[in-house]
Amino acid sequence: MVQLEKFEKYLIEEFYDDYRSGDMSHKTFTRRVAFIMGSMTAAAAAMTLVGCTPEEVPRTTDPMPTPSPTSSAASQGTAAPGNATTAVPNAKSPLSVPEGAAGLTTATVTFTSGGTEISGYLARPEGTQKGPAVLICHENRGLTPHIQDVARRFAKEGYAALALDLLSREGGTANMDPDAVPGALTQAGAQRHVNDFKAAFGYLTSQDFVESGRIAMIGFCFGGGITWQASTEIAGLKATSAFYGPAPDLAKVPTIKPAVFGVYAEKDARITGAMPQLQEALDASTVKHELKVYPGVDHAFHNDTGERYVQAQATAAWNDTLMWFKDNV
Repeated sequence: MVQLEKFEKYLIEEFYDDYRSGDMSHKTFTRRVAFIMGSMTAAAAAMTLVGCTPEEVPRTTDPMPTPSPTSSAASQGTAAPGNATTAVPNAKSPLSVPEGAAGLTTATVTFTSGGTEISGYLARPEGTQKGPAVLICHENRGLTPHIQDVARRFAKEGYAALALDLLSREGGTANMDPDAVPGALTQAGAQRHVNDFKAAFGYLTSQDFVESGRIAMIGFCFGGGITWQASTEIAGLKATSAFYGPAPDLAKVPTIKPAVFGVYAEKDARITGAMPQLQEALDASTVKHELKVYPGVDHAFHNDTGERYVQAQATAAWNDTLMWFKDNV
């Protein structure tokens, strides 16, 4: 009998919601579940567990999908030459900061985690002044131009922002079939991702442009869940902001050290429905916290390259996060 781990269940349910709402084709839904589960037989069983009807479930005799090659330039975008700027593809937010924006410096950086070289996208203000820093955990799509944009938005606010590519060991997000990315992330396991952020925390701490003791973390969707778990393990974090991510193990809530801020969407019943239990656990602890539900929006409403983006509430959640970090970092 197939049993789903926390993030397997989270992602498969998310993709099923996307399929039912018309945001994802049945072929893409099936491919992504197959990559997550490792076989068509396991994929069919998993899809049944999350409530798919018989006609939606693939035949167990169907072959496993083959990863398709992807273009690095198409997936990641290209850096702006000289002083030129490059807009983020499909970005709708007025807060979007193009690559090459004046006053910022960006680079791909590497550091070691568990004996392996991990890469990340670093954006920060130009100059040698010290300031706060923020770690960024991407969605289940991997390190995309949108997440790099989020890093530049933080840099514009005075932060050194480091967005990891959690698929560095697999060759990097840009070199992978997009449908295979969520499966690779779940198969790697949440603990590997948290450990990579522990190493990234150490990297930022060692940089002369980061002010000692002033590091935060933010994550979106899948990354929100990793951010919640990291908040129970990385004691040096000063504050975190988790956008509509699955809650941490409630038994570990009292071990949280940073001030935690949770962003939830009113229409996101799958994630917001579990919020009261987390709220109760936080209220019973000494953890500084705030969980906020944004009205009239659904899961992933902050991603301005997606169909669920809502400018007013995305901007409100962004400003609330900046204020939370200002007060606690």
